[in-house]
Amino acid sequence: MSDAAFAQLVVRAAEEVDGSRVRRPKKIGLDGDRLELALAAPLGAVLPALARAVQARVAEAVETMCGISLAGVDVTIEVLDP
Repeated sequence: MSDAAFAQLVVRAAEEVDGSRVRRPKKIGLDGDRLELALAAPLGAVLPALARAVQARVAEAVETMCGISLAGVDVTIEVLDP
C-alpha cells in the first residue's frame, strides 16, 4: 500500500469519530508499530473520550485493511474548533 493510500485510510478512520478532524494528513506516518496523529476537536468535546475513540477506530482500520497490528496510536489534540 502506498504512503498516500495509508494516510487516506487513517484519515477516514479517524474522522469517522464524531467531531475529530485530522490536522496534518500528509504527515501521518508509521514509526515502527506506532502511529502518530494530530487532531482538531470541537470546543466542548470530552477530549480523552474522543482521543480513545480515534485510537480504537484507527487501530481497527489499520489491522483490518493492512494486517498491521499497532502497538499504539498516539493522538495529540492540537486545536479546539469553535
